Amino acid sequence: MAITKKPLKVRPECRVTFNYQPGDDVARRVELRGDFNGWGEHDLPLKRQRDGSYRVTLNLPKDGEYAFRYLIDEERWENDEAADAYVPNPFGTGDNGILRT
Repeated sequence: MAITKKPLKVRPECRVTFNYQPGDDVARRVELRGDFNGWGEHDLPLKRQRDGSYRVTLNLPKDGEYAFRYLIDEERWENDEAADAYVPNPFGTGDNGILRT
């Protein structure tokens, strides 16, 4: 898994690309959920790449901090090892990754 960030020069935004590489399990659907999309209120599916990984790119306001996780096949949550930090989620079921732009 990897996250790449590129600040935009013309707008106060940061282009962020989220890459998810499934392990031995073959994922049918990978969604990005977090503060930036109301934790699924606005669908952010990752698109499957030729190498079997999944990717989505979005622009987020600069100097922001966002909690996020991946939802795999509507049943399993995973964090990104490239997150800037981790915080316990409010449900007591693990940590959320933190992205800083």
